[in-house]
Amino acid sequence: MKKNQTKFLVGGLVIVCAVAYLMYMGIKETSVYYLTVSESQKMAEGKEFRMEGTVVPGTIKVAPDSLGAEFSITDKVKNISINYRGTMPDMFKDDIKVVVQGKLDQAGVFHAHTLLTSCPSKYEASEQGHPK
Repeated sequence: MKKNQTKFLVGGLVIVCAVAYLMYMGIKETSVYYLTVSESQKMAEGKEFRMEGTVVPGTIKVAPDSLGAEFSITDKVKNISINYRGTMPDMFKDDIKVVVQGKLDQAGVFHAHTLLTSCPSKYEASEQGHPK
């Protein structure tokens, strides 16, 4: 009976260690730094991270094939140029908050493969106190 208990204990321990290892590797692969524009200058070139900022008005240049754009974002302290390749979100426009994910190159240009826009949540109260 002790021999069977030992087998189950060792088998259970192997399974728990395998699951823990897989969870660790999954989290390590998907974890990404999240920075502001000002903080991005501290990142090492070629390291992937996410950055939040507001699109600088007048800087958007959409690619001829509409599969990307060049623009700048700011955190009201510093600006950075973004080169994005991919499908443009419908909400993308001047002066909207965005999150980009990609890598910074030697010239200080951020090459993004992901572009997320945030919806402006501007609700005005009506006379009865309910949103319009």
